[in-house]
Amino acid sequence: MTTTTPSPAYKRVLIKFSGEALMGDQEFGLDPVIVKRVSVEIAELVQAGVEVGVVIGGGNIFRGVSLAAEGMQRVTADQMGMLATIINALAMQDALENESLEVRVMSALSVPETCEDYVRRRAVRHLEKGRVVIFAAGTGNPFFTTDTAASLRGIEIDSELVLKATKVDGVYSSDPVKDPSATRYTHLNYDEVLEKDLRVMDHTAIILCRDHNMPLRVYDMNKSGALLGIIQGADEGTLVN
Repeated sequence: MTTTTPSPAYKRVLIKFSGEALMGDQEFGLDPVIVKRVSVEIAELVQAGVEVGVVIGGGNIFRGVSLAAEGMQRVTADQMGMLATIINALAMQDALENESLEVRVMSALSVPETCEDYVRRRAVRHLEKGRVVIFAAGTGNPFFTTDTAASLRGIEIDSELVLKATKVDGVYSSDPVKDPSATRYTHLNYDEVLEKDLRVMDHTAIILCRDHNMPLRVYDMNKSGALLGIIQGADEGTLVN
């Protein structure tokens, strides 16, 4: 008896990983076990026929906001943070290529020796050819987070869903680690996220999603099968739309 794999509910998605999430329990850098697992899960999506874009933060290497708070000029601090995301993107590219995927890193900062400059039409063409596209260097501008970059790139490439990978199984009314009575939401609208200040993503990212009707799903990246389940229509984590 043969089994059939459910058809994907989405043709094209954008996944946002924070640098901290890929760091695991380490104090710095990337956890190779987590990077390997994420790469395998992305490969499953591509094999299912899904076009995948990826945005990775740089907080495992450098946090511009933290240094700006200590007195560093904010533009300089943010530019350093953008460079950190390029390092992470190149590491993820290598891991995905080890899963026999075709991958392109496209940067909002010009670093032609290591990755392509971001050009929307070229990015879409890569996706149409089945290549995973990793968007590095945020938006290329200071004062904007990689959350905002994820919303922006998701909208630009006509993604059907933006996925935010986290260490918890959705959005809570407060930090579930600090508050055991915190309530998990299965569904929210954009305005509820803003009014309750739930910190799903920064406000600029949420407003971009709201104004362009881009659905956002927050899920637990440490739950085996969660990502593929979402792509197949499972109600994992929290949906914001």
